[in-house]
Amino acid sequence: MERVFVYGTLRKNERNHHLLKDCKCMAEQAWIYGTLYDTYNNYPTMTLHENDKVYGEIYEVSKSQLNQLDLLEDYVPGRKNNLYERVFRKVYTDIGEEEVFVYICNRPELLQEEVPYGDWKLYRMLKNPHQTVSYLAYGSCMDDDRFKLAKVDHYFNKVIGVGVLQGYSMKYLYSAQDGGRADILEDGGETEGILYELPFEAISYLFKREGFYSKCYRPTFVTVKADGKLHEDVLTFHVYEKKEESAPPIHYATEILRGSKGRVSEGYFKKLQLDLKRLGVEIDI
Repeated sequence: MERVFVYGTLRKNERNHHLLKDCKCMAEQAWIYGTLYDTYNNYPTMTLHENDKVYGEIYEVSKSQLNQLDLLEDYVPGRKNNLYERVFRKVYTDIGEEEVFVYICNRPELLQEEVPYGDWKLYRMLKNPHQTVSYLAYGSCMDDDRFKLAKVDHYFNKVIGVGVLQGYSMKYLYSAQDGGRADILEDGGETEGILYELPFEAISYLFKREGFYSKCYRPTFVTVKADGKLHEDVLTFHVYEKKEESAPPIHYATEILRGSKGRVSEGYFKKLQLDLKRLGVEIDI
């Protein structure tokens, strides 16, 4: 078995993902040092670059499945005019790093437009403003006080239900001056939150609040279960540079507990309280 990093049409819910439907996803939150480009052919390509990041997923594939990917990427070992080259490079995940295969550009004419932020899914979402967006809040955005203060609460009035995110734990891994902030860590755990349906206009507020442009949190897309249904490509936020877990300030912890009480499951609410207590924060809600 081999492992391969994918960043474009092979990602979950993208048009060529069917080639990986029987493959095990080893990491949804993965990245490599490189620069992503739109080829203007409805698929991206990338080059290796030490100062930029490209986001994607890692899959475990058999030899025959890898051959299918080679065919898709027009790669033949040893051929000079390949569309892509398949190389072995270091890729990073929430729980470590490993060397895997990745397909990189071998034709300069494909490098039509640099994709900002290095995420093909995000790039495509932002090019389609005439849509609603599913969004999972798992931290302070479960509480609506700051929505009201910012006069954006009308964006958040359509709640789908309690969303369950499998494979991730909620921990306080973003380090602010006054303490930790919530993050999701892809470590096999489970996180609950509030699943919203938002108008596209709400995204700019969330990007500003989450510090997207200052590289505090980055948008990412996950699968969430709510009301017995799976919701694909749900927007949520993931810390760029994770630190050691640290206690959040009282005001922030209060928002999380206030926003989740009576909404998430009783067991998960108790877990939130116990996690805060473990970090030395006790609040009576």
